[in-house]
Amino acid sequence: MSASGGTKAIVAALGANLAIAAAKFVAFLFSGSSSMLAESVHSLADSGNQALLLLGGKQAKREATPQHPFGYGRERYIYAFLVSIVLFSVGGMFALYEGYEKIKDPHEIDHWYWPVGVLVFAIIAESFSFRTAIKESNTLRGKKSWTQFVRHAKAPELPVVLLEDLGALVGLILALGGVGLALLTGDGVWDGIGTLCIGALLILIAIILAAETKSLLLGESAGAEEVEKIAAAVVDGDTVTRVIHMRTLHLGPEELLVAAKIAVQHDDTATEVANAINAAEARIREAVPIARVIYLEPDIYSEAEAAKGPDADASPGGPAPTAEH
Repeated sequence: MSASGGTKAIVAALGANLAIAAAKFVAFLFSGSSSMLAESVHSLADSGNQALLLLGGKQAKREATPQHPFGYGRERYIYAFLVSIVLFSVGGMFALYEGYEKIKDPHEIDHWYWPVGVLVFAIIAESFSFRTAIKESNTLRGKKSWTQFVRHAKAPELPVVLLEDLGALVGLILALGGVGLALLTGDGVWDGIGTLCIGALLILIAIILAAETKSLLLGESAGAEEVEKIAAAVVDGDTVTRVIHMRTLHLGPEELLVAAKIAVQHDDTATEVANAINAAEARIREAVPIARVIYLEPDIYSEAEAAKGPDADASPGGPAPTAEH
């Protein structure tokens, strides 16, 4: 992911949400609409989420230490996971509670022009934020569908902002529908129903975000295209004849660990093998620049041993940190 692109989308969303949150809260004070209160808390939670994403990006840039030798790249995943928790607890649960209270004790909406005007303004402002997120995502999405992009993106910021902005737009439409029906019917229950729908929407988005960021936190491999490039780069056809097993792991969105057992010629000298490994590492980094941590273990290829898989390695050092390719 382009870090600058992700940051641009986050900053755009943060500015829009702060302005929208203030406008919604003022509208709630004048109208007493529960949908407006739920939406103001929603926008405030989104603002906090964008601040968390910016903080995570900053924390991830710290240099590696002896205690954390692979660096802090996964900080971005941790803060993205926190975003899903905030969205669920602060946004979704509050909206459900407020909607329940409004249905239990409905009342008419005062000064209808405040919530309607603010909701129209919020839809326009949120659309600009959503447009920025779409524009930045399209530079990375390629031919993937939006669902594939969200599910397989290794950098969490743009998918998070995309889902938040989409949820915000749908939530605003639900709020406008709830307020509109309450005004048309004179029954404040519709305002409460709109608020419940907003809460259910936020919880659904939070669950999707939590599932995706949990997968990143557990550790995901490189994409199929990157794996193919790495495998092709390793083999030189001379000293390195094939990849026996290989595993990859994202240490962060823009840092990849590569561990592979490679086949070398049985009569090569130690110097020739060492030079071949150094050359292979250089080719890997050229083919996949984010492959920054590389461990290559030379071995003599045996079809029977290779068929056992990487976890059957009986070398003194234990199972190699690799995956069958």
